[in-house]
Amino acid sequence: MKAKTTHILFDCDNTLVLSEALAFEACAELSNEILSSQNVTDRYTGEQLLVDFVGKNFRGMLMDLQDKYKFTIPSEQLEKYVAMEEEKVIEKLREKLVPCVGANDVLEKLAKSGKYQFAVVSSSAHRRVMASLEKANQATYFPSDRVFSAATSLPKPTSKPDPAIYLFACEKLGAPPATCVAVEDSKSGATSAVRAGIPLIAYVGSYETPEKRDEMAKALKDIGAAAIMYEWVEFESCLEQAGCNVSDTP
Repeated sequence: MKAKTTHILFDCDNTLVLSEALAFEACAELSNEILSSQNVTDRYTGEQLLVDFVGKNFRGMLMDLQDKYKFTIPSEQLEKYVAMEEEKVIEKLREKLVPCVGANDVLEKLAKSGKYQFAVVSSSAHRRVMASLEKANQATYFPSDRVFSAATSLPKPTSKPDPAIYLFACEKLGAPPATCVAVEDSKSGATSAVRAGIPLIAYVGSYETPEKRDEMAKALKDIGAAAIMYEWVEFESCLEQAGCNVSDTP
């Protein structure tokens, strides 16, 4: 018999809140400055960064850029860039961020049911996630100690698709992976959850066109998603599709 589902682990960016386009818009200028300093002639728009690096934090993106363009940023300088990017992004999020359509209604309903404990499991820095949750009126559901960041919570910073942050969250929550369900929108996030052994609901509602939503639905299903959610109103049925064993008691 499958273990009872007790914990729901939410990705933040473009799952709970519409933040990815804003974040990549904010970091494009800094990314281009870094490329210029390394004598790389290519330049990125925020939209291009979003396509190439969605689901990864800025540290992970810089690692990929170093691999792609064959340059090396000293670790001390890399940390300075990461801190600069975090400030730029938080400023942008506090100005323009909105929740994903329907997410707040589902969180309210789930909280009232008392059936689950919640946490956020993100690649983004803890300060950035908290700023997003506060702006979207979601922070009441996610105390600071229930927000886990691959960038800042781990002894060694990493980024999804590494499953380390999901395994860390499960350990801190005292919740075996089989008792959790994850909600993710990106390939890297989905891969992270699946590698951690957590049943996955893939949310594709934040993608802008029907064609892209269908494309990502297939890609995330291939990675191992147990259910595909096009809109947040489908969450309860997606829990059932994911095989979650739900009790009427907390």
